[in-house]
Amino acid sequence: MSRGLSWDRAAPMRMRQHVLVPAEPAVPRAAPAGTEAVVVGGGIAGVSAAVVLAERGVAVTLLEAAPTLGGRLGAWPHTLSDGTEQVVEHGFHAFFRHYYTWRALLRRIDPELSFLRPIGGYPVVSREWPAEDLTGLPAAPPFNLMALFARSPSLGLRDLLGSDQRRAAELLAYERRRTTALYDDVAAADFLAGLGMSDRAQAMLFEAFARSFFARPAELSAAELIAMFHYYFLGNPEGIGFDAPATDYLTCIWAPFQACLERQGAQVRTGSRALAIAPAAGHSWQIDVAGESPLVTRHLVLATEPGALRELVAASPDLASVAPRLVRLAAGIAVAPPFAVSRLWLDADVAAARPTFSAVSREPTLDSITVYSRLERPSQQWAAQTGGAVVELHSYACDAADARTATERMHTELAALWPETADARVLDRLERLEATAPTFPPGSARNRPQVTGAARGIRLAGDHVGTPFLSGLMERAAVTGVLAANDVLAEVGAGPEEIRGGPQRGLLAGLLPGSRR
Repeated sequence: MSRGLSWDRAAPMRMRQHVLVPAEPAVPRAAPAGTEAVVVGGGIAGVSAAVVLAERGVAVTLLEAAPTLGGRLGAWPHTLSDGTEQVVEHGFHAFFRHYYTWRALLRRIDPELSFLRPIGGYPVVSREWPAEDLTGLPAAPPFNLMALFARSPSLGLRDLLGSDQRRAAELLAYERRRTTALYDDVAAADFLAGLGMSDRAQAMLFEAFARSFFARPAELSAAELIAMFHYYFLGNPEGIGFDAPATDYLTCIWAPFQACLERQGAQVRTGSRALAIAPAAGHSWQIDVAGESPLVTRHLVLATEPGALRELVAASPDLASVAPRLVRLAAGIAVAPPFAVSRLWLDADVAAARPTFSAVSREPTLDSITVYSRLERPSQQWAAQTGGAVVELHSYACDAADARTATERMHTELAALWPETADARVLDRLERLEATAPTFPPGSARNRPQVTGAARGIRLAGDHVGTPFLSGLMERAAVTGVLAANDVLAEVGAGPEEIRGGPQRGLLAGLLPGSRR
């Protein structure tokens, strides 16, 4: 990795894509004949690893426990009570435009990314205060912050003058080592409180953003918050704009990816659950699969959800003597509190002025609203036929006892925010409450698993896995998948897949003192 590129700071003349992992044209692109690999987990991370390996000639076997690919981005058929066939997802995801790795992989199935459409804004709504839109800001600091102060009703001169300006400057001074050393042990809630800004500014601009990482601010590392604020706002050459698929994820992403893999000779086995792993002869690994013959491989990528990785390693007693580091790291993986996703098919439309997507601030349960009948074709068609609307509600770090309770609470809070929904009848509902996402609590950075180093021949991938450069959410999953594939390729003498990213340091990086006040 080139130091001159990877350490570039976020400044007006440097807000552009940078090559973080360059391709090596002098090194063979194809893997030697006979190279094989097993990838456990068919979400973004696993499919990313499998696609890169398969197109380099590696014989890939991809195991996914669910009936369909996708992980938390997965989708599956669902029949409504009126007999209408729909495809539904785990929940709405924003495809941010600086997800360079994920978008490069998606171009394998759609070179023009024609299935993506702009959403049109990122408003934060509240019962207490007028909505704020976080899109349309300049890409480079300090102009993006100046524009935010100029147009945001939450941030005024009083906030600027009354804030702890040294602490606020930390948002502009992201630098991995320093930021982690100073703020990983601090809770994001304490960091935000220390900024000294108004309660309104905290609620509308910071807390809603923090909760989108599946955690309450009191349970999220301040270093992770600062890193993600840099990644999404201050060090992002594309601004905060994002897109979403124009149809369901199964149709436009996962069925095409499965076909792409199979054309490359990969075996895609859905409904195949890995039960345990154990060392095998010749520096190989054996994977026991429910109801199937065991697999043996020299190159194993574990791209499961964080809790599933913890369970898989715990169910593999032979690992303790040969891979103690993997056992220790897996046991310490933190899983976020449950998140709830409730999709409601209503008999009446929402008001025409409602945005397609809204983040929600300071409701007890509800964290976001997505109007699916304005987002993707199957829901649009259902709404056009019935005169209704399809609305999806999310709650992160949800404390409801069950999915139905979460739905009822979110529906009540929706009616308070959007009164026209109060009298709408719910014709159908799909509700989920699950704990499958990662979280990064204070003090967790030192024990975060990395792609390599846990055990010889085993690579880890997923949005719970650390990377040598900045990424988040779906992009982190894709990046770790590609890094896992690159490590396999390096071992067999093939060149790496290129990885791109934005500036890796903040505008003020290196200019602030090294101690926290």
